[in-house]
Amino acid sequence: MGSGKIQGKLWGQKPEDWASIQEPTGNSGYEHALKSLKMKPAQTLLDVGCGTGYFSDLAYQQNIDVNGIDASEVYVAQAKKRNSKIKFSAGEMENLPFSDNSFDVVCGFNSFQFAANMKNALLEAKRVLKNNGKLVVMIWGNKEDCEALTYLKAIESLLPPPPGSGGPFALSENQLLEKTLEEIGFNLISNDDIACTWDYPNSEVALKGLLSAGPAAKAIEYCGLEKVRETMVKAIKPHTQHNGSVIYNNKWRVVISEITLKMKTGN
Repeated sequence: MGSGKIQGKLWGQKPEDWASIQEPTGNSGYEHALKSLKMKPAQTLLDVGCGTGYFSDLAYQQNIDVNGIDASEVYVAQAKKRNSKIKFSAGEMENLPFSDNSFDVVCGFNSFQFAANMKNALLEAKRVLKNNGKLVVMIWGNKEDCEALTYLKAIESLLPPPPGSGGPFALSENQLLEKTLEEIGFNLISNDDIACTWDYPNSEVALKGLLSAGPAAKAIEYCGLEKVRETMVKAIKPHTQHNGSVIYNNKWRVVISEITLKMKTGN
């Protein structure tokens, strides 16, 4: 079983809230990636775990030839509403429906840590990359640098011990991502922690955004919306400002690596 059956359902519960509120919170990481890549018009890019297409659209606006793939068919439908000119499809990151050596760049923003088998997902990204192609992976920074950890802990308190993927910080600790990339044949180019602020105008908007994410959907499925909402109202209080806005200061880690030589098998 790949990531699709597990994650697709969880991340497709509130597509409009995710698209308008939560997905844009990654903007500082998206902009950093595009600035660092310096891609030329008509170069090809695959956005793995594209969600509702926020980053894909940013890349498209730079005249990049973009494909996006996500485990959630609902998210893919929402992404097509955002930009109908981009080639979006639903599928597994562990079994990408693209030929070898298809893309100049593959990106995964907060996606690879949710794979059923993270290493296999990264190997698939490598397979579809051209020689000298670049892989961009954005994950969470260190836990101590991310105030959103309090939100994640509140959600985790409502759930049994998770099977499958290691969760949001699975690749952030002990340089697991970087070590895995080097193990499977990537050369690291850069590794940057990028500040990001989740700034919601009020608690209701904050709740809509936070409850649109996969972990929250899983908690709602397990113990009901009322219990999750009650827990989250308490969790966001320390982050509520005098003017009623809700702010979380976090860091994204953006790791860019490159293939210099590929074996004939693509692995």
